Amino acid sequence: MTRPAAAHLTEELAAAGFLFLGGFAPEASSKVPPLSDGRPARSLLLIGSTGPSLWPAFRASPEFSDAAPDPLDRYSKRVLNGLARIFALEALFPFEGPPYHPFQQWALECGGFSQSPLGVLAHRDYGPWAGFRAVFLSANPFADAALSPEPGPCETCKDKPCLTVCPVDAISLEDGYRVADCRGHLAEDKTRDCWSGCLARRACPFGQEHRQSAETSGFHMESFLGL
Repeated sequence: MTRPAAAHLTEELAAAGFLFLGGFAPEASSKVPPLSDGRPARSLLLIGSTGPSLWPAFRASPEFSDAAPDPLDRYSKRVLNGLARIFALEALFPFEGPPYHPFQQWALECGGFSQSPLGVLAHRDYGPWAGFRAVFLSANPFADAALSPEPGPCETCKDKPCLTVCPVDAISLEDGYRVADCRGHLAEDKTRDCWSGCLARRACPFGQEHRQSAETSGFHMESFLGL
């Protein structure tokens, strides 16, 4: 992909609420499947969103208001499959499966991410607010795919405020994220502050400007409880 084409792709992604989070040249250990025609993928581009970036575009989409299941997944597939066709790429999505693709492994290979106690990966710029929406695969090398291989923020975070604010202690270094405790607490009372966004996630000092709005968080909490 040429630099002008890459810049155009970045612009098209941004217009739909998505962003480029990094990329790499896959190796056998990356577990990246071949393209649909059997050729090996020589580039993987990680596509995502942050707290405030996706919501306005998604909220204006037909998927948001059509009352059908999985509106955000369907919006992501429609838009990103369309862009993949335009730029001669192939898209894979984290919600397709089983078997599911190893998106967290791929993000760690991109650089800039670290595993957080919250179960999600934290990014050096976006903190815990970078969501994975797709990867684009190409049979051609993409020189601009790799971002800086710096580690994610959790490795240098000494205070770790995410570990001390959860009202039901659902987050710990020893046990990680106890999903059942979290869901039970949320289900008891929709007026709790957690419905405006996970308190542990909001306590992360990284990427504060990319936090989700209360409306966005409420949407995701509803989806979370519906699993």
